[in-house]
Amino acid sequence: MPSKNVANKRVGMEVSIAIAEAVKLCDVDVISAYPITPQTHIVEHLSELVANGELDAEFIPVESEHTAMSVAVGASATGARVYTATSSQGLALMHEILFIASSMRLPIVMTVANRALSAPISIWNDHSDIMAERDIAWIQTFAINGQEAYDLTFHAFRVSEDERVQLPVVVNIDGFTLSHVIEPIEITEKGIVDQYLPPRKPIFTLHPDHPVTMGPVGIPEVYTEARRQLEMAVINSKKIVIEAWKEFAKIFGRKYHPIETYKTEDAEIIFVTMGSVTETAMLAVDLLREKGEKVGLVYIRLWRPFPHEELYKAIKQAKALAVLDRAISYGASAGPVYTEIRSSLFDKRKRPAVYGFVAGLGGRDIPAERFFEMLDVVKSEKAEGPQYLHLDVKED
Repeated sequence: MPSKNVANKRVGMEVSIAIAEAVKLCDVDVISAYPITPQTHIVEHLSELVANGELDAEFIPVESEHTAMSVAVGASATGARVYTATSSQGLALMHEILFIASSMRLPIVMTVANRALSAPISIWNDHSDIMAERDIAWIQTFAINGQEAYDLTFHAFRVSEDERVQLPVVVNIDGFTLSHVIEPIEITEKGIVDQYLPPRKPIFTLHPDHPVTMGPVGIPEVYTEARRQLEMAVINSKKIVIEAWKEFAKIFGRKYHPIETYKTEDAEIIFVTMGSVTETAMLAVDLLREKGEKVGLVYIRLWRPFPHEELYKAIKQAKALAVLDRAISYGASAGPVYTEIRSSLFDKRKRPAVYGFVAGLGGRDIPAERFFEMLDVVKSEKAEGPQYLHLDVKED
């Protein structure tokens, strides 16, 4: 149930607009903006809010996504609260600077409207863009609907700016499937957000009166130690991510966890998903349960740092997992989520068999029947080892 502190007001709103409204409530100082489908509506609406005087922020239109992230880095280094958004090829163009943002421990928040990478050119949704950026040392979460996209924006700023974290955060939303869809969103008041998100208190800042050096040359004698510190910072951030969700529940009344479950109590076969296809998977579980199938669903909300313990607790009683990927790890004969889960479970004495499936690339529809097919494959196998299958193509 929502907290008594929350003024519940449900509004039909495009998810991109809702995200922009959440950013406004976070009192950002700098918005670094470059348009790319399907995230453009987010920064377009933010430009309107700034132009209309509803948000006191610097809105900086730049000439490329590479520059957008460079501006975000520079602004964050001065102590500003910074936001940007991108997608697909734009995220790929940012690649070089994404590592700089995390290595310099800059709390930037970015929405990624997930979209397929070229070629061939596709403006539609899959997860190939963010899966190519798994190792950038950013905290990464996935929303399954508009309400989560709205809420995770507040959470991202809270975690990113925590003095124990000081890392950038990506909130992933499925392009078009969420970004351009109108959903009922429970919006909140500025005062409630202020209870949850205090003003940013930077630890180190760039200032001409107090010169400091950020991101200097790392000679071999210090480079390894610097990277190890960054690795531990990402790993240790999980505690604060969870802590911030617990605080969110107290103030906003909505609960979030790194791993979520749906009808898994007695499930022998569990589907594993990320993103908006999760709600389709829930429908599939309901339909299969009506047929007597002991199936359930686990969906991953926190992608980085990966929640190993929470995943194992959610699936350890199952006989098999059917993992749905919306990206390919080329040359690995697997999808990235599938390989992540196999690796996570490798040293567990009791573990389910793990089956990998790829579907929905380039925006192809994933109906509930796709999960029926996944179940048929798992049940037809002897469950002696992993299997990897493309559901949308006929294999020779």
